[in-house]
Amino acid sequence: MKNKIWIVIPAYNEEKKIGEVVRKLKKTGFNVIVVDDGSKDKTGKIARKNGARVYTHIINRGLGGALNTGISATIMNNADVIITCDADGQHSIEDIKKIAEEIEKGNADVVIGSRLVDSNGMPLSRKIGNLGLNVITWILFGAYFSDTQSGLRAFSRAAAEKIKIKTNRMEVSSEIINEIKRNKLKLKEVPIKAIYTDYSLKKGQKNINGIRIVYKLLIKRLMK
Repeated sequence: MKNKIWIVIPAYNEEKKIGEVVRKLKKTGFNVIVVDDGSKDKTGKIARKNGARVYTHIINRGLGGALNTGISATIMNNADVIITCDADGQHSIEDIKKIAEEIEKGNADVVIGSRLVDSNGMPLSRKIGNLGLNVITWILFGAYFSDTQSGLRAFSRAAAEKIKIKTNRMEVSSEIINEIKRNKLKLKEVPIKAIYTDYSLKKGQKNINGIRIVYKLLIKRLMK
C-alpha cells in the first residue's frame, strides 16, 4: 500500500532538516512531496536530491497555500492515503505509520495525530497556545478536538477531495477542522509523541501568531 501513500511536507527555509526528513520517509517506502514555499535557501534542491518530488512557490504563500498545493498534487498522482507532516523532524516514522494504518483499515476518513492526549514533553507555552486555539475553533465552528493545530494528519483520497482549503496561512489548521465537520467526515484522533529539539522549537508556531490566527478565523466566520 505504501505505493499509494503520499506524504506532503510544507517547507520554508528548512535546508538544515529537510534532507534527513525526506531520506527517512523514502527509506520507509513512502512517496514524498515537498512544497518549497518560497524558500530563500536550498530547501527545494536538497529535498529533490534526497528523492522528494518538489513543487515550488515563487513567493511564500504560507502553510495553507503549501498544503493546498501539496494535497492537490497527491490527488493528481492517484494517492489513496494522503499524509501531511512538518518539515522540522518532530514526527516519528512510527507515528506516521500509525495514522496511515487507520485510514487503510477504514477506521476513519481523517486522522489527526494528537500531541495533547499525552502532552508530557511539550513546552507549557505550546500547551497553552494549542489549547487556546482549540477553544477558539470550537467557539467559531462548533467542533472541538484535542489538538486542532497538529501538523500530522492523514486523509483518505475521498476526504481530501472534499476538503476545500481557502486560507493561506496558519489558520488553515482550524479551517481543516471546520471542513471535516462541514463534510460530515469521520475523524479519529490518535495519540502521538512530538520530538522536540532546539531546532523544532525555534521553527515552530509562536504564540504571538495565535492572535493573527484568531483574527483571520473571525473574518472567515463572519464571511460565511
